Amino acid sequence: MNVFVINSGSSSIKYQLIQMPEAKVICSGLIDRIGQEGSSIQHKTSHLGREQIRNENILIRDHAVGLTEAAKLLSDEIIGVIKNPEEIHVVGHRVVHGGESFSKTIVITSEVKEEIKRLFPLAPLHNPANYLGIEVAEKIFNKAKQVAVFDTAFHQTMPPVAYRYAIPKAFYDDHQIRAYGFHGTSHKYVSERASEYLQKKDAKIVTIHLGNGCSMAAVKNEACVDTSMGFGPMNGLIMGTRTGDIDQSVIFHLVTLGHSLEDVNTILNKKSGMLGLTGFSDMRDVKAQGKKGNQETKLAYEMYAYHIKKYIGAYIAVLNGLDALVFTAGVGENDSLTRKLSTRNMEYLGIRLDEEKNEAGGKGIYEINAADSPVKILVVPTNEELEIAKQCHALLSL
Repeated sequence: MNVFVINSGSSSIKYQLIQMPEAKVICSGLIDRIGQEGSSIQHKTSHLGREQIRNENILIRDHAVGLTEAAKLLSDEIIGVIKNPEEIHVVGHRVVHGGESFSKTIVITSEVKEEIKRLFPLAPLHNPANYLGIEVAEKIFNKAKQVAVFDTAFHQTMPPVAYRYAIPKAFYDDHQIRAYGFHGTSHKYVSERASEYLQKKDAKIVTIHLGNGCSMAAVKNEACVDTSMGFGPMNGLIMGTRTGDIDQSVIFHLVTLGHSLEDVNTILNKKSGMLGLTGFSDMRDVKAQGKKGNQETKLAYEMYAYHIKKYIGAYIAVLNGLDALVFTAGVGENDSLTRKLSTRNMEYLGIRLDEEKNEAGGKGIYEINAADSPVKILVVPTNEELEIAKQCHALLSL
């Protein structure tokens, strides 16, 4: 079974062509900085024992352009891995918000698409991009089964004490207003990999997914018990363009200052976070500015790490202990400064970083904790695409 996995983020698309059940990656790619200056595609193939990489710096205005370019590379005359789109049997789509309608992986129908569309307001940076990915894929791979894997599904194990809000009960009963959580595919994958690494299935783990969007989860016995994002993917940690946790009173005050509700939504979702603090949404740019002595970016970095530290402390309390911290995703895997600041001065909680290991980095799963640290600090590369392919194969092999 050839599964082409599309993982559309707010400003990027990751994709992989995976042969299942062997879990063999035939090709993979990253379309980065969509809609921004310096957008690019990196496409890597591993076919017949040969690895080839093609890098293209081209203007990618939106997700539709990016997916169209990726499809061309799949059947490229020189580095193509398929002759025509009919060789793709399944297209697996990461969909951020499934509400209470979707708690499991599902074959996409017109009704499923309409429900994903109805949930746009709950994930305005992602569900529209996910939906667009489905629309484009249906045209390009018109013989393939289209399957949706929902980010919210992993968090369905949270107890009511964690997912309910202290608002009138009717809003939950009638409108399903509750915390759902996001990045579930990533949290599930890395927490299971960490449990395997620790050789402890009942491990207490805090997973820290840091990309353009950021979230954390408290995981016990390989099940989520709490997570930092809620009804929508705006709250919790500071993110690329999203504010993270904020006093609700600020929203009402912005309205009294003359902003419409639509304006406020745009401000908090698309103009806040690191972009609002520094003028840059990408942490690579923020870090570069900090090295140049930009004080605003230095403060932003400290704020970013401070919020991570607060959630670490909260989740240690929820779990009543901790076996491992797990850093993952683009920033978590590659930015040693974020990891350093986020774990600094936490010895009381058994968290001791080895700065040399942290700076040196590594491949696969690796430790960055000091030898005498009671808590493991792990960097675990996420692979949402593989997790999606596994779930697609499991669904269609029933």
